[in-house]
Amino acid sequence: MSRRWYSLLLRLLLPWALIRLYWRGIKSPAYRRRVSERLALGTPPPPCQVWIHAVSVGEVQAAAPLIRHLLARVPPVSVLVTTTTPTGAQRLSERFGESVPHRYTPYDLPGVVARVLDHSRPAVVIILETEIWPNLLAACAARAIPVILANARLSERSARGYRRVARLTREALGHLDLIAAQSHADAERFVALGADPRRVRVTGSIKFDLRQPASLLDQAEAMRRFWGVQRPVWVAASTHDGEEEILLEVQRRLRAELPEALLVLVPRHPERFERVAELVVRQGLTLARRSRPGPLDPTTAVFLGDTMGELPVFLAAGDAAFIGGSLVPTGGHNLLEAAAVGVPIAIGKHHFNFAAITELLCREGGAVTVADGAALTRVLHEWLTDSTERARIGERGRRVVESNRGALDRLIALVEERLGTAA
Repeated sequence: MSRRWYSLLLRLLLPWALIRLYWRGIKSPAYRRRVSERLALGTPPPPCQVWIHAVSVGEVQAAAPLIRHLLARVPPVSVLVTTTTPTGAQRLSERFGESVPHRYTPYDLPGVVARVLDHSRPAVVIILETEIWPNLLAACAARAIPVILANARLSERSARGYRRVARLTREALGHLDLIAAQSHADAERFVALGADPRRVRVTGSIKFDLRQPASLLDQAEAMRRFWGVQRPVWVAASTHDGEEEILLEVQRRLRAELPEALLVLVPRHPERFERVAELVVRQGLTLARRSRPGPLDPTTAVFLGDTMGELPVFLAAGDAAFIGGSLVPTGGHNLLEAAAVGVPIAIGKHHFNFAAITELLCREGGAVTVADGAALTRVLHEWLTDSTERARIGERGRRVVESNRGALDRLIALVEERLGTAA
């Protein structure tokens, strides 16, 4: 497929993309707000030196240390951040308030991209992970704006998809000034798709460089007192549709042996909170919700984490963690927040989006993979009844995080090179 045909296809799909935004906005009204920004209409983005694109919450969290570095420079670097999701925008606001302007990601149409670049005039564009937008990359190349694909990852599954449009992919990758890959396997896949090997560096994952707030442990201790210090607690983080049913059955089996066991259930998408709450009630399990303060007693089987930004606190307060999106073929989510606080981790077999990190943690004994709900039940029962074993596994995970820090410094050095050249 050529870029011309790609652009034509996007134009044809644009009405459906807008309808989808409004449809999602029925349950999550934030998707209906500021729709004009996705077409580069309305209030234009402000001029900036660095434009950072971070899809959602995870990418915003990963980019936060880089953003702090740029703002702390003398003189500070002006930064514009775009996200695709409202939850990503919310997390950016929580971290940086008004100091970092935000816009929603513009659709990858030539005219839309041109309007954004005309107004923002960035010296460098940084795209987090695997967002390859052919028209944006071509427009930046035409304006001699270097583009860095930072913390880049590419699963074999995603690579197969890009191979189906090999010509378009090869052209797009050719416009990248630098691909800072998370692992050698990621780098090899990018090169196989047509990236210039001279522009591909293996820097590691900046997600290992996460820094938790100093207050985290105090917040976690308070949360644990609220749940019950002595009761077994496991956290199911970033769960997806079709997965909660399995996890609730796991909880039912655990409570048959451990009657006071508490499941802290945190769905990935906030628009699903109500649906998941209804599911818990239908399953006949006693429910408490974070958004509705009230007493918690041993009969409570499920504590629904239906607020934003508190997952790190829940993980730090729990005895064990399951990382969602992995019992269903979503691809899993980041394990490192749990590993960093020394919690033993279980993850399902569908973890292809975080394959390298998962394999590393499993190899070092800080995490285990489970094939299904029955296997998860067995693992959790062992951990929740053996504090020595879960402490041993959790410490191994914590050591993995500590020993792999440094990717952020390597990425910052590469960004500084491009800023120096652009200046």
